[in-house]
Amino acid sequence: MSKIAFFCIPAWGHTNPTVEVVRALTRQGHQVRYYSFTPFRKKLESAGAEVVLCDPYLPPEPKHLDKKVGKDFAALVEMAADTTLALEEKVCREMADFSPDIIVSDSVCFWGKLFAKKLDVPYVCSTTTFAFNQYTAQLMKPRLGEMARSVLGMPRINRKMVLLRQHGYPVEKLTDLIQNDNDTDTIVYTSREFQPMAETFSERYAFVGPSLPETTAARKGENLRPLIYISLGTVVNRNPSFYRNCFAALGELDADVVLSIGEGNPLPESAPENFRVEQRVDQLAVLSRAAVFLTHCGMNSANEAIWFGVPTVLFPQQSEEEAVAGRMAELGLGLRLQGGSPAQIREAIRQVLTDPGYRERTERMADTFRTAGGPERAADFILSRCK
Repeated sequence: MSKIAFFCIPAWGHTNPTVEVVRALTRQGHQVRYYSFTPFRKKLESAGAEVVLCDPYLPPEPKHLDKKVGKDFAALVEMAADTTLALEEKVCREMADFSPDIIVSDSVCFWGKLFAKKLDVPYVCSTTTFAFNQYTAQLMKPRLGEMARSVLGMPRINRKMVLLRQHGYPVEKLTDLIQNDNDTDTIVYTSREFQPMAETFSERYAFVGPSLPETTAARKGENLRPLIYISLGTVVNRNPSFYRNCFAALGELDADVVLSIGEGNPLPESAPENFRVEQRVDQLAVLSRAAVFLTHCGMNSANEAIWFGVPTVLFPQQSEEEAVAGRMAELGLGLRLQGGSPAQIREAIRQVLTDPGYRERTERMADTFRTAGGPERAADFILSRCK
């Protein structure tokens, strides 16, 4: 039996893909200890993990971490350094007792990587976005505000790097903290066919496809009329004017529309009769019946749409999502929305609904997902790297 320690940030998009990997490991009799946070405890425990809650060790405003990942890189590094140092005594003491054979840490959960280095434990990176190296990083197109914040934030980053070195962490430069090279064992939750510039990554990158529950294996029967699904995800979703434009664009369409507006956003007082508006939906269940998905292009949403063969209208909100949208458009899996007006929304939906090529190309990509190995392959990859 192997002992595996997982670390992740408090974000659903980064935690969810690991749940089925944990389940695959514990089903084989291996012991998993997962350093996580209260909202994710029940789901991780249901997969068989022993969950260690880290909530008290986060710096202020942890609920905004998802936004820092895409919007304020200096704040992310500050939070990661502060969390590392706050957790240091606890984790080092517990790791000495647990004696893990390997540490698996999310690519943005820098403290998991730092603990693996300091404790000299084998390390596997869990990447819930595309894999990024010096070549694919060029696909990220930060917006002007993001670039300005990055430049202005460098002094803050440098101060935290000095502090980490003083505590014995081997981070001479920023890339030591944030970047993997071709010698880093890395799990990526997509297929090599969907990954941009896949040829630039070594065999130490395991492209395992989406990590989804077994119940998502089959698409349900077609609806009597098309089902359109709209979601801007769980992070940058406060956009009431866009939702009103969706009402105006699709309210008279001979189709059913499911609109997920995000938790914390108030439900509208009224909506067209063909709309079902919710703060949160079972996305896998909706996608299993959808004809088209208007999406913010988060990696998990993109993977799930492709898995079910659902063509997309692409409306990215952050630079990371721009990279996903660019790849989907390049492969002909979706159509980029050129603006948020009712006419633009209506026309983009019409084009994707009426052109069968979008669905055909998406279904071919879905085939590469199904043969990539999924959570079972990810589990095998982790076990093969244990000390």
